[in-house]
Formats: sequence, C-alpha cells, structure tokens
Amino acid sequence: VLAEALGLEFTRVQFTPDLLPSDVTGSTIYDEASGEFEFAEGPVFANLVLADEINRAPPKTQAALLEAMEERQVSVDGTTHRLPEPFVVIATQNPIEQEGTFRLPEAQRDRFTVKTSFGYPDVDGEMGLLERRANRRRMAPTVDSVVDSEAVRSLQALAEDVGVETGVRRYIVDLARATRDDGRTEIGVSPRGVQRVFEAARARAVLDGRGYVTPGDVKALARSTMSHRLVLTTDATVEGVEPREVVETALSAVDVPAVSPAAGEASAPAESPLDDTSMEPPPDDTPMGSPADDTATESPPDDTPAERRGPEHEDGSLDGA
Repeated sequence: VLAEALGLEFTRVQFTPDLLPSDVTGSTIYDEASGEFEFAEGPVFANLVLADEINRAPPKTQAALLEAMEERQVSVDGTTHRLPEPFVVIATQNPIEQEGTFRLPEAQRDRFTVKTSFGYPDVDGEMGLLERRANRRRMAPTVDSVVDSEAVRSLQALAEDVGVETGVRRYIVDLARATRDDGRTEIGVSPRGVQRVFEAARARAVLDGRGYVTPGDVKALARSTMSHRLVLTTDATVEGVEPREVVETALSAVDVPAVSPAAGEASAPAESPLDDTSMEPPPDDTPMGSPADDTATESPPDDTPAERRGPEHEDGSLDGA
C-alpha cells in the first residue's frame, strides 16, 4: 500500500532457510535464442523491498543484502548492477519464535536506520482497524498513487537543507560515546550509527515543519536508532540487560545542550524550503503491524571511511545471527 501511494515499484522476499543469495540479487542465465549470457534481475531490484522474516535465512543469504543496502548496487559474476532510486529495504522478524532462525550479523543490523517493535495497538487503534476493515470491500486494501518516484527523491532531498547546530551535533556524538564507554557493552554505536542518528533527526525536523534540529529530535529517536547497533557483553546478556537500557543510561548521563530556535535556523541554508512552518506532518492512518513483528528500515549509503567504522566491521565477518 505504501509503495502504491508513493508510485514506487514494490517486491516482497520471503526469507526461508533454503533461500539462496542468487534468489535475492539475481543470476546470470544462458539465452539459447541469442546464444549469450544475460543477467536476470532478482527481487532486490525495486524501490521498496520487503524482506519478510529476514532472520529465517542463513547468514550467507542475509549477507546478499549488505552490498545492496550499503552501495545501492549488486555484483554478480564480476559485473556490477546499479539498483533503482529511491531504494529502501524494510525487514521484519519474529522476536518470539527463535527455533529455525539466525540472528542478524552486527554488520547488517548497523545498516538499518531504525528498528522498532509495534506491539499491540490500544483500544482506539484496534477499533479504528476494524472500522477501516468494515468499510473496505476487498480483502487487500488499495490506494491511488499521490506522488511518483521523482517526487519522493525530491522529498528526500529536503532533509539536506535542515540545519543542525554544533551543540546538537556534539550531543549525538556524546550519546554514541557514552554507549561505547558503558561497561555492559562490547561494541557501542558505530560512526555509521552516528550518521544515521543525524539523518533521522533531520527527517524528523522535516515532518515537524522545521528547518532545524532540536535536542528533542535526537532524544525521541535515540532508542530506535541506537539500540539495535549495540553488542552487549556476555555478563550483561546473562543478567538480562536490554540494549535500550544502555541507551537510557546514556540519555540520563549526557547533558542536553541549550539550543535556541534562532541558532538552529541560522545553521540552516538561507533559502531552505523548510522555512515554511505551515508544513504539517501527514495524518497517521497506518494500521498497526503484527505484534510479533520487529520492523527495521534500511539506511542510506554510508560515508564513513572503512578504517573508522569500528571494530565490528574490521574483518567483515558475520556472527551466528
């Protein structure tokens, strides 16, 4: 439904234990008619890719998404193929059922900008869900396209005009460093993660109709943008510590900078399209997801040099996720 509304091409990949990397990226096949080898695109060649129950596929297949998510391309048989723009990966996993699943590698978890768990909707949410279902005459909901892919790319560019004052930038860095210094973590928020928090805070400012980021934007997103990047120590895991607890500790320990709206606006480009404060976020009419689904959204390309990405990426190895 989201892809239809945005005028984007959508594909869904059901991850299973027998899924092969080529089933995701595509493969080279021989065309008897032409006598030549041709590349057959896999389902990853779409604007919006849903990786359903991603943790049911083995690490080798999960790794097939790494290059696509990081570089916006896939390499098959020595040939590089560019992916369409915009390109977004949304992955789901069942956090309750662990049998027959593989934990996602740290390197791949770090490539998702946001991870969230829907949980159960409240009474009003469930009543609204039933009301929309009662008013629908089809099993599958349908919507009309309101924009196209070019408009989506233009909307994505709006965030680049959002100003982030130096104090807010330092706040993001200090939060990340606090997670690394916490004795309960082996690996804290990586430099890549710092960039993703920065970008997510900009996007939140856009939705709020502001041309500048506030510390409140960072605080509101810290749990969902940082927690999944942490690797806890063995002792912390045995004691039942949750990654969000580490982020909560960092939020409590790091001083919140005092940033005035004037300072934030001054750090934004003079002709930012976000100066129009009449922009309002779209109404939230999205039905809640399955209570058992964790959903993560893929990150934009990383600008961090390889030698600065943190210890979890030095050898490119995947854990037993």
